[in-house]
Amino acid sequence: MPVLVASDLDRTLIYSAAALALTMPDARAPRLLCVEVHESRPLSYLTETAAQLLTELGDAAVFVPTTTRTRKQYLRINLPGPAPAYAVCANGGHLLVDGVPDPDWHARVLARLAAECAPLDEVGQHLADTADPAWLRRHRVADDLFAYLVVERELLPEDWVKELAVWAENRGWTVSLQGRKIYVVPKPLTKSAAVREIARRTGAELTLAAGDSLLDADLLLAADRGWRPGHGELADSGWTAPTVSALSERGVLAGEHILREFLRTAREGSWRGR
Repeated sequence: MPVLVASDLDRTLIYSAAALALTMPDARAPRLLCVEVHESRPLSYLTETAAQLLTELGDAAVFVPTTTRTRKQYLRINLPGPAPAYAVCANGGHLLVDGVPDPDWHARVLARLAAECAPLDEVGQHLADTADPAWLRRHRVADDLFAYLVVERELLPEDWVKELAVWAENRGWTVSLQGRKIYVVPKPLTKSAAVREIARRTGAELTLAAGDSLLDADLLLAADRGWRPGHGELADSGWTAPTVSALSERGVLAGEHILREFLRTAREGSWRGR
């Protein structure tokens, strides 16, 4: 029985230096492996133990990186283990097969967005009109599908985010605050829809998932089993579900724990399917 493992990447499996949460004495800190370099600088890490677990997972299941990153941002990452046959980028807007976007899937996504939500241009204009230069650092559009802002978090008014969420809700969009980024994403643009398509293509009868943000909630709910770390948007809000395990670990050690759970459950699921 094929087992499909769909996991968010940033702050779930891989971590920036600022997100590592290494609270132990320096001498007891885990050895780290850099898996992403950007502009000649190391950017993202996992533990060496997590790297070994991910390598083993690639042999035990269909591992699918499932990220809100654009295709270009995703392709900067060099994960250990077998190259994934499938990946989900742009929060479900692109389904990559052996690293190449599936044009039919993308066309289906665009058709649904056009039918169900306000256009991206309207959202972008609203962000430009209401964001304050005092805390706004960058305004980006991701793969012509959604928008995000990079902000100075300590200067960001909490009420502004709440007002934006209400405005977006009325237009078929959702808002997610993750670290220094505010994502504004169409509601029909989901990771779960792309993962269900991959499950159909691979014949997977067991789906496992992990994620830390509001944009991962639909993915976790769609999976047979899910895990979330002790940090992030979901943990901060106390979000949970019957099939989702809330871990206590925070930072890069949470990623290691998630991979242990993936590997254990995938092996059990494969054995039971024989």
